[in-house]
Parts: sequence; structure tokens; C-alpha cells
Amino acid sequence: MYEDLVEHHVIQDNGYLGELGDWSEDLARRLAKEDGIELNDEHLEILHYLRKYYDKNGQVYNARRMLNVMEYEFGKWEGKKRLYQLFPRGPVAQGCKYAGLPLPPACNDRPFGSVH
Repeated sequence: MYEDLVEHHVIQDNGYLGELGDWSEDLARRLAKEDGIELNDEHLEILHYLRKYYDKNGQVYNARRMLNVMEYEFGKWEGKKRLYQLFPRGPVAQGCKYAGLPLPPACNDRPFGSVH
């Protein structure tokens, strides 16, 4: 399943989308499923928010700023704690991956924000 996405260059070797325009909710669900996560409405709301944020700001943000923005925007769900529950390998890393966005610049730690 995942291999066919890599083979068709939709997914790069690092696991992230090669082109922003290739994103869809179905693709996000496939990527999440590979990580053992079943996306729900909360996940999708965050992913759509991240895409809008990226459209507005481009890659001028950093991982820490993105995590703070996510916590502020979705604080109604218990802040960072809830974000970690939704994205256990890191809200920024997994959020960007499933939203079809590149990792923030200078973000060398892909599981940024992870509790592990």
C-alpha cells in the first residue's frame, strides 16, 4: 500500500509528500493507517488547519512555533496533552506528514514534540 505511493513519487523517501497538491483526506488516512492511527474528526480539523496555516505563512515557521500555535488553537482539547494523544510520534512531525506539508525548516528531529 505505502510502497505504491513511494513508487509513484507521491511520497518521498523521508515519508512526506513530494507535492502539496497531491494531498487528500484519503491519502492522509492511508499514511496514518501505516502508523497505526485511525484519523477522526479531531485529526482532520487539525490537518485542515495546518494546511491553511501553511498556505498563509509558508515555511516561515519553526517546529516550536508550530507546536505553540497548535496548542493555542486546539487548547479546547486539553492543549499539548491532547495533541500528543492524537499524534503520539509528535504533533508537528505527524501533523505535517498527514497534512501533506514539509517539516518546518531546521527541524532535524522528526518526532518533535513526542513524549517518547
